[in-house]
Amino acid sequence: MKNHETALETTHCGFVALIGRPSVGKSTLLNRLLGTRISITSSKPQTTRQRITGVLTEGANQFIFVDTPGFQTKHRSALNIRMNQAVRDALAEVDVVGAIFDAARHTDADETLLSLLPADQKSAKPVIAVLNKVDLLTDKTTLLPRLEALSKRYPFAALIPLSAEKGTQLDALKAEMAQHLPAMPWLYSSDELTDRDERFLAAEFIREKIFRLLGDEIPYSTHVVVETFEQENALRRIQARVYVERDSQRAILLGHQGQTMKRIATEARQEMERLFGGKVYLVVLVQVKPGWKDDARTLQRLGL
Repeated sequence: MKNHETALETTHCGFVALIGRPSVGKSTLLNRLLGTRISITSSKPQTTRQRITGVLTEGANQFIFVDTPGFQTKHRSALNIRMNQAVRDALAEVDVVGAIFDAARHTDADETLLSLLPADQKSAKPVIAVLNKVDLLTDKTTLLPRLEALSKRYPFAALIPLSAEKGTQLDALKAEMAQHLPAMPWLYSSDELTDRDERFLAAEFIREKIFRLLGDEIPYSTHVVVETFEQENALRRIQARVYVERDSQRAILLGHQGQTMKRIATEARQEMERLFGGKVYLVVLVQVKPGWKDDARTLQRLGL
């Protein structure tokens, strides 16, 4: 952890976990709160694989948001077991929890999430229920019964309906979270956005484009590693390698005459240039590594 700045005694700082089932909008909410994209998003579940920390400093408050993988029980690979553990770890380590639900429907995965929340209310940290995607409700009269049902399931500190996509009700959410931040000096400087370095973010942008541009199977069988990252003034030279499990997946990822991978690399490079504020020279290679998702040693070597 970085050394904190000298701050007034009235400053507040704390860790806020954003948890929820897959595809409920955690990463979209984090990006909206920060005002920039540091966490990748797609319409497919399980896009986030590792904890992403985003830092927001407003007034005397510093929120350190932890975006976690979507908790799920459908798939039991070694990778998903590690991802679920990341959610449990976040719950144990933070000061405030934002439990995110879909405003339109309640699923078995939401019930699993509720079972993870602290049972001992005397020592429990505050949990704020966030009902996301209210903009997609065709019948707005269903929102109040949804809020009432959730309030009976768990003693939430607050229940806040919002739209992460549209950016509505974010001020109300931040105001509620701020009430529970400990009084302490900031842990990051006021202009920092994340504890992740550019190397990590580069790999994430490539992975996001794979999720967005390919079908349902291929993205879950891929992992991206940045092998070299060199900076010369404003130019960054990056070489990344995408691991897949089978030769057929490699062929799909490359596409006819390499056109699919060319598009993935081009769009990822453009995202990097916007965030990094400089030109990027990007090379992306593809390699077959059978069974990487279920090999604990491989996962550790790949940083998962």
